[in-house]
Amino acid sequence: GAFQKKGHSARVLSPEEAEKLAKDQVLVSEFKQLKLEKEAQKNWDLFYKRNSTNFFKDRHWTTREFEELKACREFADQKLTILEAGCGVGNCLFPLLEEDLNIFAYACDFSPRAVEYVKKNALYSTERCKVFQCDLTKDDLLDNIPADSVDVVTLIFVLSAIHPDKMHLVLRNIYKVLKPGKCVLFRDYGLYDHAMLRFKSSNKLGENFYVRQDGTRSYFFTQEFLSQLFKAEGYEEVVNEYVQRETVNRKEDLRVPRVFLQSKFQKP
Repeated sequence: GAFQKKGHSARVLSPEEAEKLAKDQVLVSEFKQLKLEKEAQKNWDLFYKRNSTNFFKDRHWTTREFEELKACREFADQKLTILEAGCGVGNCLFPLLEEDLNIFAYACDFSPRAVEYVKKNALYSTERCKVFQCDLTKDDLLDNIPADSVDVVTLIFVLSAIHPDKMHLVLRNIYKVLKPGKCVLFRDYGLYDHAMLRFKSSNKLGENFYVRQDGTRSYFFTQEFLSQLFKAEGYEEVVNEYVQRETVNRKEDLRVPRVFLQSKFQKP
């Protein structure tokens, strides 16, 4: 069993959780932080080497959660051009291409290995998608995608893996290829998600920013931070809300609070 609610209020911590977070103030050394930044691509590549295409489930919920993928059409059979920024091994991309035959997708990922997995997928077709390796913080998307040509950009569990100081570079890069009046659809980890509360104090890189055992990093967003980030790059906020879910494991009597931020920002 599980419940889900959407809204603008952040999750309220229990006294034990608040105490744990208050204690976890020691940050990973600057030397190690610089090393993690330098080796970010290598760490994600190793992640995909270890897990191949088995880690994430195919995301068949995307069109349910983001009706805009259908709603942004001006007529029923209009061909849409989408960009999946940070496509991983295609768990979001391929269900979309299967469900909607009138989509052409650009897709890119930081990890060369992930891009290779996408190209090896039986559903991959150069007539329907163009996949390329890209560091969204420094490689210009215009090298692969024409300016102002994309109807929808999905940014799903991607921005959290990037250093907060560089997140604005990703949004600036995406802005160039998005058509005026069109949107970025965003979903990522929210403040006080269960994953954030599980980190030990030795894993903290900064405010709401942590490193996993494998060297990959994760940021947990507040509504305010995300809003400021997008608006500073010229986007307008359409929707920006917390999705709070409680997943219940009845067998073990475990209640796991999941918190995501689900948002939509438009290029004027």
